[in-house]
Amino acid sequence: MASARRAVRKDDPVAGVLEGFGIIAVVIVAGYVLGVSGVLGPEARRVLNRFVFFAASPCLLFTVLATADPNLLVSPLLLVAAGSALVVVVVSLAVSRLVWRRTAAQGMVTAFASGYVNANNIGLPVAIYVLGSAAYPAPVILLQLLVFAPAGLVVLEHSLGGGSVLRTVLLSFRNPLLLGSLLGAVLALTHVHLPAPVLEPFRLMGGAAVPLMLMGFGMSLHGQRVLEPGSGRRDVVLASGLKLIGMPLAAWVLGGPVLHLDPRTLDAAVTLAALPTAQNVLVYASRYDRSVLVARDAVLLTTIGSLPVVLLVALLLSPR
Repeated sequence: MASARRAVRKDDPVAGVLEGFGIIAVVIVAGYVLGVSGVLGPEARRVLNRFVFFAASPCLLFTVLATADPNLLVSPLLLVAAGSALVVVVVSLAVSRLVWRRTAAQGMVTAFASGYVNANNIGLPVAIYVLGSAAYPAPVILLQLLVFAPAGLVVLEHSLGGGSVLRTVLLSFRNPLLLGSLLGAVLALTHVHLPAPVLEPFRLMGGAAVPLMLMGFGMSLHGQRVLEPGSGRRDVVLASGLKLIGMPLAAWVLGGPVLHLDPRTLDAAVTLAALPTAQNVLVYASRYDRSVLVARDAVLLTTIGSLPVVLLVALLLSPR
C-alpha cells in the first residue's frame, strides 16, 4: 500500500489531490441529501453538532493525542505552520476588531476561519496521496489542538458571560474538547500507553466525529445561499482570502527564504497551509452561536477554492 501511495504522488500529484478532495465531497453530499429529504427531522443538524462537540470530537482528540509521538512537536513543519497561522490570524483580528469593530467572539470565529486548516479529514488523504506520507499533518494537528483551539475556545466561552478572564479560563477546562485534548497530551508526554480494551471505546466513538461533522456541514447547506445578505460577507471574503492566498504565501516565505527548507519539506509545508478551513470551525461557531454563517460560508468557499490552490502548489513545488 505504501509503495502504491508513493507511486500515485510521483506519477500524478494531481490525481492525489483530486482523490483527497473527492473523499470529503461524497460525505458532504450525503449530508446535503439527508437535509433535503428531512428524514432526520428539523433538529437533526443541531443534535449532530452537539453530539460531535460533546462526545465524538473529544474522544477523537483524546485518542489522536494519546497515541501521538511527542517528537512530532519538534519539527520544521511546526515552525512554518505556527508562523503562517499567526500571520493570518493577526491580520484577521486586526481588520475585524480595529477596522470593522466586530466583537471579540466574532473576530475569533473569523480568525479561526482564516488560519485553522482541515489537517485531518482533508489533510490526511492529501498527505498520503500527494505528499507520500501521513506523518506530515501530525505537527499541524497537534499545534491546532493544543494551542489554537484552546485559545479560541476561551474567547468564545468568555462571550457567554463567564465573568473575568481568569474565571473564563478556569471554566473552559469543563469544555469537553479541551479536556479530551489535554488528557491525551498528558498521556503522550508522560509516555503512558493505555491498554487496547481501554482505548478502543474512545477510538470507536471518535471515529464518528469526522463523518458526522461533514454530514452536519452538508445539511447546513440546505435552504441557504452562500454570501447572502446579513451573513457577514466581508468577514467571509476576508477569511477565505487569507486562508487560500495569505496563508500559503506566508508558509512559502517562512519555509523558503527564511528557513531554507529542503524542497520536499517546503512542498509539504505550503500544501498543508493551502488546505481549506476545518469543519471544526463551524462546530465551534454553532456551539456558541457566534458568526455561524461566516463559519459555514468560509468552510464551503475554502473547500472549493483550495482545490485549485493545492493543485497549483503540487505543480510548482512538488519534487520530481
